[in-house]
Amino acid sequence: MTGAEDTAASASSDAPAGRSIGATVHRAVHCATALIDGVAVAGIRLTVTDDGRTAAVERGVAPRPGDLRLGLVLPGAGNAHSHAFHRVLRGRTHSGGGDFWRWRKQMYDAAAALDPDRYHDLALGVYGEMLAAGWTAVGEFHYVHHRPDGTPYAPLHAMERALAEAARSVGIRLTLLDTCYLTGGIGRPLAPEQRRFGDGTAAGFLRRWTALRASLPGDVVLGAALHSVRGVPPDAIAEIVRELPDDVPLHVHLSEQPQENTDSLAAHGRTPTGVLARAGALGPRLSVVHATHLTDDDVRALGDARVTAVLCPTTEADLGDGIGPARRLADAGARIALGTDQHAVVDPFVEARSLEAEERLASGRRGRFAPTELVTAATTAGYASLGLDGGIRPGAWCDLVEVDAASVRTVGATPDQVVLAATAADVRRVVVGGAVRAHGGTLAPATDGRPRACDPALLLGQALTRFPDPAKERP
Repeated sequence: MTGAEDTAASASSDAPAGRSIGATVHRAVHCATALIDGVAVAGIRLTVTDDGRTAAVERGVAPRPGDLRLGLVLPGAGNAHSHAFHRVLRGRTHSGGGDFWRWRKQMYDAAAALDPDRYHDLALGVYGEMLAAGWTAVGEFHYVHHRPDGTPYAPLHAMERALAEAARSVGIRLTLLDTCYLTGGIGRPLAPEQRRFGDGTAAGFLRRWTALRASLPGDVVLGAALHSVRGVPPDAIAEIVRELPDDVPLHVHLSEQPQENTDSLAAHGRTPTGVLARAGALGPRLSVVHATHLTDDDVRALGDARVTAVLCPTTEADLGDGIGPARRLADAGARIALGTDQHAVVDPFVEARSLEAEERLASGRRGRFAPTELVTAATTAGYASLGLDGGIRPGAWCDLVEVDAASVRTVGATPDQVVLAATAADVRRVVVGGAVRAHGGTLAPATDGRPRACDPALLLGQALTRFPDPAKERP
């Protein structure tokens, strides 16, 4: 199948187009060079379905009239771990030093300032920065569900819908990882600043999650998350795993800090990984975030279960978390994906390079991850973690990132190693569902009828003025 019958001309091949939802989709995309499974292939032509999926892939062909013409192309990047509101903290929490736990107090202050309007406006800027950088899908690990006193918003799901509306306006794919958060530590109730995160019981979480599934727009994938073994007791983990539909992506923070391991061993006689295993949570649909402080048995168990390990190297470095066993996890059978977490950096190339850099620093060896593995971690592995079809292949979403191959950073790099040279500054056009949604750092106009700026920096600047300075300590 060549797909020639699907190459109806669109508007100007260089003009930004709307997202596939209610907007024009380019019927064919030609890539001078594309990375397919990490390998550079010349003359790739994709035909695109009405709903924005790739219908066919031709190799070694010339462009045709009406094609959207791109240069060097990578699959869209999948950001498998995001806390949008953490963006408030970037560049504002470094003067006093400290550790993860001091930073967490500042994070709670940012969470306390959230309401649906502020959340929406901040997420517009955060998701806009992501999309312009080449992240075409995001998994939002979301637990700020309720009012600060823990009572529900009216209407229900106001915070969740704020995130969904922001993602739709920007044009980024969203998997909403709606999070269960029941305890403020193992055996402890939620603290006052955590009340808005909780649903009381696992059954309460499942009731709210089921109602949310019926109310979200159809372009949002609803996943689920367990905050951590600190935030969800073992019996609640087992209940949620048992009751969630099998096709729902499930994420969990795992062993980010040594204290979590110490507390888990003291309370349960098992590591956090052991707690998850006993509760029946381990399996291919599970994504474990951070996975920094693992025992050899933990690594084997996670690998045997074929989980995805979502590593967030720039955040883990920013918070001083430590260097996780990424290579050992991959060798054991786990899939490696990437996330920007607190958004200290929002750049898929830097995130991928940081994964390799940490391995080099820990091992004293180069080439711990091959360039093809780094591209996979930044793209298709993230998509799979989020329940999305990624990559350049028939049936996948036509989500693409065009990279300037002749910038001061990339000139001379071979296409298959551009992941080790480029930054987000080299991203030219970003395609989601066959439609150009960002071009040279500027977003395409919104498709939801709500006017907004097209400059992510302006969106962020406007949103951040509504939050207190997190560097100021609470009394």
